[in-house]
Amino acid sequence: MKTLWIVALIAALSLGALAFARKPVDAGKGGQCIRAGVTTLVSLDAVSAAARGQIDYSAFGTLSDGPFAGAIDLPLEEGSFIPLKDVIALHRTSPDTFAWCN
Repeated sequence: MKTLWIVALIAALSLGALAFARKPVDAGKGGQCIRAGVTTLVSLDAVSAAARGQIDYSAFGTLSDGPFAGAIDLPLEEGSFIPLKDVIALHRTSPDTFAWCN
């Protein structure tokens, strides 16, 4: 049952990503990157927090010294709570910014 819930959540987030994207997400690198980002959120059990805008993405940026430092190739300062729609758009437009997309 938990697996079915996770699959449904991933599907819902993927559909949400399509709705927020300015251009349609194709099966190219941007689309693959969005799927990789959703998979990363699921693996961190952070999907719900991301949807509520409660993730400080600075922990993933190049200024961090934590376990996820450099996973996002941007100098994100502490307090970088980025709306999920913007993070999804960045996956589409700049997939090389994210370690899980390379």
